[in-house]
Amino acid sequence: MGNLLILRKVDFFASATQPVAVADRYPQHVFAEHTHEFCELVLVWRGNGLHVLNDRPYRITRGDLFYIRAEDRHSYASVNDLVLQNVIYCPERLRLNLDWHSLIPGLNGGPFQPWWRLGSAGMTQARAIISQLEQESHKQDALSATLAETLFAQLAITLKRARYATDTASPDEPEALLDKLITALARSLEKPFVLEPFCARHQCSERTLRQQFRTQTGMTINQYLRQLRICHAQYLLRHSDLFISEIAMRCGFEDSNYFSVVFTRETGMTPSQWRQSSHQAA
Repeated sequence: MGNLLILRKVDFFASATQPVAVADRYPQHVFAEHTHEFCELVLVWRGNGLHVLNDRPYRITRGDLFYIRAEDRHSYASVNDLVLQNVIYCPERLRLNLDWHSLIPGLNGGPFQPWWRLGSAGMTQARAIISQLEQESHKQDALSATLAETLFAQLAITLKRARYATDTASPDEPEALLDKLITALARSLEKPFVLEPFCARHQCSERTLRQQFRTQTGMTINQYLRQLRICHAQYLLRHSDLFISEIAMRCGFEDSNYFSVVFTRETGMTPSQWRQSSHQAA
């Protein structure tokens, strides 16, 4: 832990009083585990990658939103055309009289949910605000910091209204078709997912949807679902005492031997080796 990379305020903010800035990642490359002297919001626009946050792996793609606290440890690996933006901010520099704690999960410490998703409409609204915020954060006039903080407040409110958790989102929520598909996949960790009835229910072309999914995420639907399941398996291997056969079932694999083959191919270690390695690193 003593050699952990720490991102410093002085390298990312134009002044010692600037409250918020935007750090573009076009694209985001592999990035070693690190922590920060500031907090950040991470919004994923395109592509895919593996985001490891406080030792928990998340397979990320278009529409994913993370709230990262200063003390959190995270890294990026296995990236594929991953495009994201980091909106970085220093809570102690915020001056607007708002209930920031209610707008930003984890700001007041304690347990919180760091991972959310945005539908297409929410992404469009957030992107427009971030574009304005990025322009304003580069200015040096007397009102620039106040205007940038005001835009950040607008972004925080917009994200709170537009975000949803994949396990609680209403099926009637007015999401775009691709957002509905990604939500359905995230809810299918323990059960089979068949695209044909999904397309019939939403009256869309299976071929067109497959093409759209690959264009936006850089993966096929099956690849994405498989990697979601492997990430969930990694979490269970590290944080539970379940037998590997039970973990296989909870991750949508009826055959534990096949699960071991897929897991080894994706991670380079057998489930048992991965469990042992993760416990030793803890």
